[in-house]
Amino acid sequence: MSAGESRWSDLGLRLGSGAAMVAIGVAGIWLGGDVFHVLIAVICGLMVWELVRMLSPDTPGTAIQLGAIAGLAVLLATYVPTLYAVPLLAAGVLVGLGRVKRDRGIYFGFSALVLLAGWGMAHVRDDLGFGWMVWLVLVVVVTDVAGYFAGRLIGGPKFWPSVSPKKTWAGTSAGWLAAACVGVLFGVGSGAMGALILASVLLSFASQLGDIAESAIKRRVGVKDSSTLIPGHGGLLDRFDGMLGAALGLLVLEIGFGFPWSVL
Repeated sequence: MSAGESRWSDLGLRLGSGAAMVAIGVAGIWLGGDVFHVLIAVICGLMVWELVRMLSPDTPGTAIQLGAIAGLAVLLATYVPTLYAVPLLAAGVLVGLGRVKRDRGIYFGFSALVLLAGWGMAHVRDDLGFGWMVWLVLVVVVTDVAGYFAGRLIGGPKFWPSVSPKKTWAGTSAGWLAAACVGVLFGVGSGAMGALILASVLLSFASQLGDIAESAIKRRVGVKDSSTLIPGHGGLLDRFDGMLGAALGLLVLEIGFGFPWSVL
């Protein structure tokens, strides 16, 4: 197999799995409410399960328990006011500190990211509405897709080779440009196109930081993928790491800068 062929060898499998994920995601976002809450909780629980498996591979039972607790914490948090949601999410993280045997700081930081981001996505769908949720997902998706193709077609200097050896400056920049296009698309007629373009690019960068953070964890523990749950993509953390970063970034924009600045 030539280098060119091997470069694209996983494309068909990735596209098939990606189509299935898109179908499930679109259905969940469209239906919203309880369906979306359960979907987000299950995804978050599985991501924490993957995280604990990577950090403590010799305690599979602990990974299952902490994943279940995390998913339950996210689900309950979507039904209570913020004042009570934050302690619930914190409890879902802190309960694992005494169970994870190594890299507890990584467990604490990344599991907190998972739970906060999951709760944040539920908040976006429930309180900001369908349009903003679609915008957030599209920013992350086009960032990933543009980065994937630009990185393989153009190549060039690596963005951060010691942490994420496959990520190039070409792919990173293509992700920002694609996200800006999403901002233009959603900003037409809103009266805040410039601000929405800026927000789209910032969340694109946040999604890339989520990807880099997960890559750093995998390199530290010496694994290629967080799990094998998704054919061609690895695990849920491999696929949703960008969404984690973007969702947390959106919470920062909302709390710190009064986002959203327009109505979709």
